[in-house]
Amino acid sequence: MAQAGDFGRVPPHNEDVERVVLGAVLLSEEALEKALEILRPEDFYKTSHVLIFESIQHLSNSDDAVDLISLIENLKQRDNLDRAGGPPYIASLTSDVPTTSNVEYYSRIIRNNGFRRKLIQITSELTAKAYDESEDTQEIIAEAEKRIFDIMDNSNMAQQYQKADTIVTETVNIIEKLFHAGGDYTGVPTGFSELDQFTSGFQDSEYIVIGARPSVGKTALALTMASYMSVHKKIPVGFFTLEMSGKSLMQRLLSAEAKIDSSRIRNGMLKHSDFSKLTEAAGRLYEAPLYIEDTPNIKLLALRAQARRMKKNENIRAIFIDYIGLIGSDNKNNIPRHEQVAEISRSLKSLARELDIPIIALSQVGRQSEGKEPTLADLRESGSIEQDADVVMFIHKERETDKELEHNAKATIEINLILAKQRNGPIGTCKLVFIPRFTRFESLAKGVKY
Repeated sequence: MAQAGDFGRVPPHNEDVERVVLGAVLLSEEALEKALEILRPEDFYKTSHVLIFESIQHLSNSDDAVDLISLIENLKQRDNLDRAGGPPYIASLTSDVPTTSNVEYYSRIIRNNGFRRKLIQITSELTAKAYDESEDTQEIIAEAEKRIFDIMDNSNMAQQYQKADTIVTETVNIIEKLFHAGGDYTGVPTGFSELDQFTSGFQDSEYIVIGARPSVGKTALALTMASYMSVHKKIPVGFFTLEMSGKSLMQRLLSAEAKIDSSRIRNGMLKHSDFSKLTEAAGRLYEAPLYIEDTPNIKLLALRAQARRMKKNENIRAIFIDYIGLIGSDNKNNIPRHEQVAEISRSLKSLARELDIPIIALSQVGRQSEGKEPTLADLRESGSIEQDADVVMFIHKERETDKELEHNAKATIEINLILAKQRNGPIGTCKLVFIPRFTRFESLAKGVKY
């Protein structure tokens, strides 16, 4: 019997439609295939119907015939026959079917009612949490957004697979467009020609990790790439800065874009000639589709929610995260940090797939890499980063180089950008130049004239 929902109301359902669909799948193999594509057991409201559809699903997955006899036998084996209504009730299902041709339409009614019941359950649980003052407000909001997005994702579960002829046609069309465009990159260009030749730009759905020891230039490299994409190519970019504030990040961007010594910007000791360059750089950054999130120690759920909003509202085409080690885990249990990082890494990988954009995350490498070229094994805190990432690159420079050039205002430092892993392409090393006073990188091949 149906149970009353919130405010004494019965949750959305249609028992007659549920009976028709169950009867149809017992009469028609075509109806069975359509229903299995759209529905899951929990989409049904009546307990007996949930159990019946579970057995139908089990029989289908086992390649057994789905008919009255096999269904009754399967329910009996699972000790669910009486709870499912018994043989007379199950046999009566087929008598309610006027036609099997409408099973897809009826299945969608059942599924949509299931979604409505889930929404009622979620909002009820969240309402209870909202009244509980011991619950963190931001966590409640993040959980609400995640659970709603999960329902939205599941609402598309019946998407059709594609035959190879469709995919090959679309792929050839892309290749033809690239040919006529003069060999442009298939992904988001980074601004470093040598790197883009290796990767053909950062590709959609890829999880990209940039690793280095502290104070080697991870943030500067990420900002140089993000600035090129958003300021010079007008590509919408999201930047999560967990280590420094948005204003500090913007000071770095202004220094790099205006080519003004960052120390003069920080202490205000600017020359008159700096102001015109600063104004022009500020204008370019003002117009850039660059979206900055500077919440310190942001939790994983909140980060995912914000990334989804950026994608939906701003159509961002790449996300930078500075850096993995500062993302807070949503798991309240006292689990080891390496397990938390593994969870975060897997989540970032799945987020890249979900949003269909590259996600570029910065990561520390361990002290064991001091004085030598870092390797995949040096990624700090979790081997999952190495496994999950589609692309891993390391910034490498000799430590003593810093000391030699520390007080040289005109210094430039040669850097090796080591492409240590690329799931869908070659690996190798790119030569870059780091300009400390501007906190920016350049391609070595371009030369530097300042």
